[in-house]
Amino acid sequence: MPFLRTVLGDIEASQAGICYAHEHLIIDPSFTTYCYPDFLLDSVERACIDVAEFHAAGGRTLVDSMPCGGGRNAAKLAEVCRITGVNILCPTGLHLTKYYAPGHWGERLNAEELAKLFVADIEQGIDSADYNGPEISRTPHKAGVVKVATGKNSPGAHERKVFEAAAMAHQRTGVPILTHTEQGAGALEQVRLFEEFGVPLQHVVISHTDRAPDPVYHKEILSTQAILEYDSAFRWEPGTRNPTLDLLVAMVDAGFGTQIVLGMDAARRKYWKAYGGAPGLVFLLREFVPRLQQAGLSSADIEKIFVSNPARCYAFDSSASNKRTDVLHA
Repeated sequence: MPFLRTVLGDIEASQAGICYAHEHLIIDPSFTTYCYPDFLLDSVERACIDVAEFHAAGGRTLVDSMPCGGGRNAAKLAEVCRITGVNILCPTGLHLTKYYAPGHWGERLNAEELAKLFVADIEQGIDSADYNGPEISRTPHKAGVVKVATGKNSPGAHERKVFEAAAMAHQRTGVPILTHTEQGAGALEQVRLFEEFGVPLQHVVISHTDRAPDPVYHKEILSTQAILEYDSAFRWEPGTRNPTLDLLVAMVDAGFGTQIVLGMDAARRKYWKAYGGAPGLVFLLREFVPRLQQAGLSSADIEKIFVSNPARCYAFDSSASNKRTDVLHA
């Protein structure tokens, strides 16, 4: 039976409910927050305020997207999960090199060595020190997705290596893959890498593509069977047309409604109500969904985007030799 791997254990995909597909709930002090102070999201108490509001609006599952070494804290995510009743997926993998100090271990290790670390996060438990050393002490909280990224230019040797490691982890465990694109660019290059490394594209979620809202570009990506994640609905200037809304409606009308998921990617304090920002995590459910309805999307279309699509693309691939843990909660 299809399942998602949350920080509190596996749940049946059918139990995931309304899901946001790309979030940043906890980012602990790290090189990332040293370079980008507004990324510091280290409070469980504050995270719970926005996540509880998401739950009250009907939300049930959140996919965190901060991978190894960038401020990830699986124990804090698990605490948010317990307090709010929301399912949370935590990633393994690596982000862009700009989020790590020069000489980071991700640069030194080869693809096989990286894959072993990713698989250990998925099957054994995420390291309590987020692979920042000097010793590894695994928590009971396992990774449910692999996060990888490319920049604005064509993938370099390091990015290819990380993608290859993610492909190995997928093939060994069935774990889904979540990607970062820089301002929506490079999605087709990512597709080609996954094709080269033998990853079925229906298990790949490519993020931020609505920041490059060209319908021709999106149709070309979607024709490969990859899943696209849109998260800029709240970023466009108020009072102007919303390219995310227009693009989403166009892609549904073109027959790609089963390949789109939505998120907030609210990785800055200024976006969280609990940190004094806006619009808050609940924006999509309380403000964007009514706009989708006004634009002509049916209840069935919206349910696909928030429920059945993420339940399918974030489920482990049953054709891989995955190792399922017991279902701990529904």
